Formats: sequence, structure tokens, C-alpha cells
Amino acid sequence: MAAANRRLLQAGERIRVMVVDDSVVIRRLVAHALEEDTLLEVVGSASNGVIALQRIPQLNPDVLILDIEMPEMDGLETLRRVRREYPDLRVIMFSTLTARGAEVTLEALTLGADDYLAKVSNEGSLERSMTRLREELVPRIKQFFRLPGQTGAAIGTAPSPIPTTPSIARPSPVSVPGLQRSFQGSKLRPKVVVIGVSTGGPTALGAILPEIPAGFRLPILVVQHMPPLFTRLLAERLHTLCKLPVREASDGESLEPGTILIAPGDFHMKVMQNGGGVFVRLDQAAPQNSCRPAVDALFASIGEVYAGAAIAAIMTGMGQDGLRGAEILKALGASILAQDEASSVVWGMPGAVVNAGIADRVLPLDQIVPEILRMAA
Repeated sequence: MAAANRRLLQAGERIRVMVVDDSVVIRRLVAHALEEDTLLEVVGSASNGVIALQRIPQLNPDVLILDIEMPEMDGLETLRRVRREYPDLRVIMFSTLTARGAEVTLEALTLGADDYLAKVSNEGSLERSMTRLREELVPRIKQFFRLPGQTGAAIGTAPSPIPTTPSIARPSPVSVPGLQRSFQGSKLRPKVVVIGVSTGGPTALGAILPEIPAGFRLPILVVQHMPPLFTRLLAERLHTLCKLPVREASDGESLEPGTILIAPGDFHMKVMQNGGGVFVRLDQAAPQNSCRPAVDALFASIGEVYAGAAIAAIMTGMGQDGLRGAEILKALGASILAQDEASSVVWGMPGAVVNAGIADRVLPLDQIVPEILRMAA
């Protein structure tokens, strides 16, 4: 679903949520956490897909929180039916943080799930579990809606701590450690491609990366907001689809032409120069924009090593991660591409770059790779 379909809430209207999970404890926990938000209303629940499909026309939810492993009808089959019968219903998968859970979640995203949240066991206390649900699930629900008169970011996609100042709206040279001057306005021959993406990213990456030809000679670095294990499985899946090799990045490996590296979950991926070569540096420094890996962390390091000799693409995703990094790269002379609103699942990240006035091109998803190839040539 595209962000253009983000539904406008009427005055006083609440977002109607239905929870589908075979665990009564989970259903009650999620319902209790969500109902603490005055904009959300849990209208019902179901213990499996069969019951959920019976109740959807009765309860008319806006959002489905859908478990994967359930008796009678599991989450994937339920999702297939929902997509056929209720194409406008937003679906957030609720999966276990296991290899099986990650694999099935990626499959669900390709089948049309809008987003996902990994369950984490052993939170230690009910209060910590509630806090995590409020902090992580509530914004995922709100990202698909907007209030009357609201423009730009969706409800709940609070801006990262980046001041909205005239210097962002109309970029001026920024100070980057190790560089003595700004390359703003000069377009250097690109030596690297970097991509930042979040909500809707696995499907978007699966659509565009296979279009890059085998002879493409620039390294490609991707930050997709995902937890550990999920990123490795995403890289493995993309490797089977793409003409270029795809793998999860490892600390210390050299950047190779024509190779796609995915940032591993819970690690910032940066680049560093060592003699004549450039290599990957992974670290677990503090999250940026509440994200690790963070797009800003990668983009800033790209600026330090490559200056303006880069092509950066910001694609579908919630929040503003990548805005500061894109500002740095833009000031150094790099080319900045942003996915357009109509083809984005959530137009938070690319919308922030576009609204700041630093995107060279605003493109539908299917035009991003052709533009990268044109710029690289």
C-alpha cells in the first residue's frame, strides 16, 4: 500500500485495532498497552485466522495486529485472505524473534503486510513489556493515518532530534570531520551507492535491487531498519533474486565493486579508509534517531571517506533517519534521490528529505534504479 492511501481521521475518530493471536496473555497485553493511547481503540480480538476473518466485517478494524503461528489458520494464510478480501486493511505482523519467525515475517512482507514487530520474550516484568509495546507498536499503527489539517509525517512519527532550521530547508555547507571545504554544487563521479530504507523496505528492495545489472561496478551499501537475524535472512533472500552478490556486512571487510552489503541488525554500519582501500566498520554506538543501524551513521561516514562522490537514495520508511546524513552528503556535492509519496508505504524518511529541499530527484520506486544507473554512467 502506498502512503497516498494514508487515511485521514475525522475529528474525534479513533484508530480501530483488532488483535489476532492464539495466546490470550498476548491478546490482553497488547490490548491493554494500546488502549492507554486515546487515539487507539481495540475493537476486538481473535485466537486464529478463521475467527478473525469472521469478525473483520462485524468489527470493521482499520489495523490488524496479526500473529504468525496459530492453529486452524496461520498468519500467512490469514494475510493472503485479508489482502484479497480487505485490501485497504492495514496489517502489522507480530512474530517471534527466531529464525522461523524472521523467515515467515519476510514472506509476509512480500505478501503485502504493511509492517511487523518482533516479539521479545523475557522482558523481565509486565511493565517493561507494556513500555516496549507502547514505544514500538503504537507508532507503527499511527504511521498509516493523519489528523485533519496535518501534512508531512504521519501521526506518531515524531521527528528525530534535528532542529528544523533554515540551514536544513536550504542546505548550506556543513562541517564534516577531516574535510576542510564543502563540495556543494560540484558533482563528482560517483564511487559508491548508499540506500536508507525502513517500513516497506524489504518489498521495495526486492523490487529494485534485482534490476541492477551484473556489470554494475560500484559498491552498494544498504541500511534497512531490522533486528538481528532478520537482516541476515533478508540478505540471503535478496542474494537469490539479484544479479549482484548480496550479503550481510562483516566488520573489517573491504568494499568491493558490484557487491551489495546489508547493515546487520543492532549494528551501525560505517565506512573507513585504510591506505588505498575502504572497509566496513560495525559498531554498537548509541542509536541515532532511535535506530541501530541508522542511515545517518552510514551517510555521515560516506561523506568523510568519499566526500561528494556518492549517490544516496532515501526510500520508504517511518521517521526522519537519513535526513541529517543526506544534508551532509548534499553539501559535499553528492546526488540525493528520494522515493515519491505515491509509491512509498510510509513517506516519513523520504518526505523529510524532500521537504527539507535537499533531494535532487523525487522518483517512483521503479525509476530509482534507472536513475542510479544513469548517474553512475
